[in-house]
Amino acid sequence: MGRIHVCPLAHVARVARDSGARTLVSLLTPPAVAPRPATIAPENHLALSFADLTAPRDGLMPASERQMAEFLTFLARWDRTAPLLIHCYAGVSRSPAAAFIALCALTNHDERAIASKLRRLSPSATPNRHMAALADTLLSRQGRMVAALDGIGRGADCFEGEIFCMETA
Repeated sequence: MGRIHVCPLAHVARVARDSGARTLVSLLTPPAVAPRPATIAPENHLALSFADLTAPRDGLMPASERQMAEFLTFLARWDRTAPLLIHCYAGVSRSPAAAFIALCALTNHDERAIASKLRRLSPSATPNRHMAALADTLLSRQGRMVAALDGIGRGADCFEGEIFCMETA
């Protein structure tokens, strides 16, 4: 069984320390640089740079299919003996989407059940639909991932998302 912790950028060091995470995924808009706590080896840190968008805008690019494929490959290497920590800037859109994608990729759970659990754990989460659509295609989910996120709708307005943890069991 593995645990996936999700948090905003401001809490990465504390959550990594408190959770015992040894694997980290950073999802930040360029030119932001992802921090890597000393407890996480460089080879266990995936830093992807893309904006929290669904289409290009003002010189900013959303996630690409290549980046989502890289994320899925990185997830497949995670041994699940120590927690995985996923963060973005606010912990509202990109990192909850990545946690949702991870659970869809690593478990046999129904997409709607995963999305519902995500909503219970993080009332403010508004998972990035574009990331989910790319992963949905890569995982051959025939639109079920996107439909599941549409089913939970937009999260509550906030400045920063909740810190939460999801189990892969």
